[in-house]
This record gives sequence, structure tokens and C-alpha cells, in this order.
Amino acid sequence: MTVLSGTWPKMTGSDEFRFLSELVLTRSSADHTIISLRDHHAGTTRFANNQVIQNVDVRRGSLAVTVAFGGRHGTASTTDFTAGAIQDTLARAEQIARISPVDPEYLPPPDPCTFPVRETASPETMAAGPAKRLEYANEAIGHCRMENIMAAGVVSSSATAVGIAADTGLFGYERRTDARFSLTVQAGDATGWSAAAHRSIDHLKVQERTLVAIAKSKRGRDAYELPAGRYSVILEPAAVAGLWAWLIRSLDAKSYMKKTSPFADKLGQAIVDKRLTLRNAPDHADLLGEAFTHEGLPSTDSVWIDQGILKQLAYDRFTAKAGGVNTIPTLEAPVLSIEGASAHSIQDLIKSTERGILVTNFWYIRPVNSRDLMLTGMTRDGTFLVEKGEIVSAVKNFRFHESPLLAFQRLSAWTTPMEAVNSETAKMLVPAMALPQFHFSSVTRF
Repeated sequence: MTVLSGTWPKMTGSDEFRFLSELVLTRSSADHTIISLRDHHAGTTRFANNQVIQNVDVRRGSLAVTVAFGGRHGTASTTDFTAGAIQDTLARAEQIARISPVDPEYLPPPDPCTFPVRETASPETMAAGPAKRLEYANEAIGHCRMENIMAAGVVSSSATAVGIAADTGLFGYERRTDARFSLTVQAGDATGWSAAAHRSIDHLKVQERTLVAIAKSKRGRDAYELPAGRYSVILEPAAVAGLWAWLIRSLDAKSYMKKTSPFADKLGQAIVDKRLTLRNAPDHADLLGEAFTHEGLPSTDSVWIDQGILKQLAYDRFTAKAGGVNTIPTLEAPVLSIEGASAHSIQDLIKSTERGILVTNFWYIRPVNSRDLMLTGMTRDGTFLVEKGEIVSAVKNFRFHESPLLAFQRLSAWTTPMEAVNSETAKMLVPAMALPQFHFSSVTRF
């Protein structure tokens, strides 16, 4: 079901998904059957050179059927939600399963459970269309035109109906919304950047984010080159989130069991500064928590790192069963917090810094060595020298080589958790942090 017109079919509701699921379940001859729904309505407004260049909406709906005969399983999907098409999809899934090899890691569907009810859909985002996104794009463009600065960015909104059902009695349905704003502005050779994500399109704070990006670009003019080396740093929330996104990705239980993980044999041990705690907060109004996972498991409030000590790993169902783990934790709504007195703002961190580098964001972060989580990447969109509590100059961007497992062993100062969005992670709440030492390996050349 793909639609590119101004008239949208009604989004698949809970009752309709239940009806479609029963249509499959009553006709399936397999030992086990799972039905998954994803009905997605998304819109994107792009702008560059201070003018809108794209404003489109797309609707895509898909129903996937997975069946299993013993350990042989197969999946087929359809974009046609009519009864005949769905029966054909079931037949294709059964045919695929019968000729597939046995999967030694196959598990039957989960037992039914009560999923938490969360406010995962914002009415204003559900109703948002091209006109609403265009309004916000023009707001950002207008501010940049007044400053004679070039702007490029995106305003997007989406509403998604997701569902899962199985012959075990499992049934889950939820509507989720997501709105995003990203802006890069350029003043000469200097750039400034800001981004936001929220369930509600009216909580993107477009004007505030735009003014931040403009200020960064104007302050970034006439950057000079500092030598590479180890510096004290102030990492803004986006930069912190970029590094922690890779730490979170590495919390994989399968690699832990194979001892290829940077956390091998460290479960229950300290891996970062003892004041740091990482938890999943799916009920937090400013995060993008969900009721259930794609495997049909409930999303839970859970502590992953407690006062620096690693408490949880990320499991799929097979690995959890092999490891004797009964409750699988989730981490789609991360909050990183620090125990102790915090600074009120990033400006306060700057005021308390004798000499250091202020980093707005990192980009193109990639692993160098997965065994110790050594990462490399570059600073971007505002890198500044701080001396005696003040920003004294913009500096040319650095490449870094650093492991978050080392960088976050010692903290100098921090703020309370703040919203952070960048290309490495969907959305987190993390503090801005001052670290006593961070390794910049070279000055970038571009």
C-alpha cells in the first residue's frame, strides 16, 4: 500500500489489524505463525540555499507473515491488505518455510503479555502535513535571511501504526509519531548546526534551535589552527551522545558471550566513572519510548549502567534463553545521568574552564578497534578554544582517536541531562560534560 496523492486512506487501526491477524491465523497450517504490521505515513520538507527544495508525503503499509514448521521458517509480506492478497502472502510464507533449512536459533513466538500503555502518538504530529512543515522550514529560513546566512535543513514528521500478533495469543498494537528538525547554516567558511526530535512537531523549538546554529556559525569565523594533542574538553550533548551511541551499540550479549566484546568479562564491574548511570526511560515525555519491541517483548524501564557498573546486556530472544536471562531489557529511550552537583548550563562549564576545547558535535564516528572501543571521527559545526572561562576563538576542526571507556573514566564537571540528537543516535538525554583529557590526533583538512 504505497500512496503518493493528497487523499490518504485511513491508517490501520487496532480492530482492523486484529481482523487481518485472525484471517491469517485461522488459515495457517504451520506450527507457529506471527503477523507484523507497519503502516507508515511520513512527510519531509527539505531546504537549501535559503529556499525550500522538496515538500513530499509518502504512505507505505506492509503486513508480514512468518510461519514455522519445526525449525524451518519463512516470511512473506504484502502491501495489499485485501483478504485475497493476505491469503496469498500466507501461502508464500508456508512455501518458503517448507523448503528452508532448519534454523538452530529459531524460537516459537513469545507468550501473550500485557504491554504498557504509553503516550506514543502526538495528535499534532498525526495531523501535520506539508503546510505545517513548510511553516517551520520558512521560520528557520527567515531568521537566516535576516542574518545574510545560508541555511540548509530538514523538517520531517511521521505517524506509524505498528502491530504484532501470534498464534500464542500474543497481540500488540500501537501508534507512534516522530517529528524532526535539523539545520546547518553557513557564514563564510564557518558552519553552525542544531537538531531536535520529539513526538510532537510543536515541541521542536525551531526558532531557538535556529538562533543557536546562527550564533555558532558567526562565532566560528576566522578559525585558526591549534596543534593536535591531548586537551581538556567541553562536550556539548550532541558530542556526548555520539560517543555513547557507540558504547550502547557495543552492549551486545552475543559478542559478550563470544568474548569479542569490549565488555567481555566485565558484567558487574565498573566500566566508566562511578558517578555515571545509564537507564532506559520509555515513559519519559521527551524521549521516544515504545510499548513493545519488534520481537513482541515489552519495553521496560531498566538500569544498564549503575554508578559506573555494567548491569545489563542487549539480548535477542535466543541469546537470552542460552544465557538463562528471563527478562530482556530494552534501551530505546536512553538517559545518561551523573550523580553529584551539576552546572546550570554549558555556559557555566565554559566559565569554570581554565583552558580547553569546546566541541559542538562529532561526525563520521567509526570504530578503530572493537576490542577496546577505540573510535575515530571529527569535530564539526563549532569547535572553539576556551581560556580563563571565555571562548576566545574558533579553531579548525580536529580528528580524534579516543575510546569512550577511557574518556569517561574521569569527569571534571557536567550539566543535568539535556536533549541530544545527531546522526549517530535517534535521541537521548545526556549531560554536557567537561573532561580533563581527550585525544585529538590531527587537524582535519577539508
